[in-house]
Amino acid sequence: MKKIAILFIILLCNSCRFFDGQVPNEEELLQQRLKEINWKEVSSYPSIAECDAIIDKELKKECFFSSLTALIQQKLDIDTIAMLYPEMDTIDVKVTVFSNATLKFEPQMPEDMVSYNKARIDSIIKARLVDFPKIEPAQKEGVPVTTQFILPVILDVKQ
Repeated sequence: MKKIAILFIILLCNSCRFFDGQVPNEEELLQQRLKEINWKEVSSYPSIAECDAIIDKELKKECFFSSLTALIQQKLDIDTIAMLYPEMDTIDVKVTVFSNATLKFEPQMPEDMVSYNKARIDSIIKARLVDFPKIEPAQKEGVPVTTQFILPVILDVKQ
């Protein structure tokens, strides 16, 4: 019993040294952590179920972009864009993946293409690009975030 009491006293006396140091300022720690974060890049890119098993960040990103592009091409291949504008073989689509996993698609028409009816193309895209499989949003430090990117979509012109 004496040994336990002596050990307790030694621990008690030595543990006081841990309280001698300054307590870090929360605001300073926060500011330091905020400076360490690369705000221009996400921790993980958006993902689709078929890419979830991939561990490598870059390969998972490539899988997501190629899968999404293929899905968009598939949905637009059955459409009239290629028939209305046979000279248009590619269309850039701005994709927004919101933090709540919803999607938004907007055609990106070059300024010099005034002959195209942007409103008509936009309505076709919005009508066709629905019912996508569940997409997990990108994450930054474990928090879902909104991301935007532009995908070039090749239109399949069937003659």
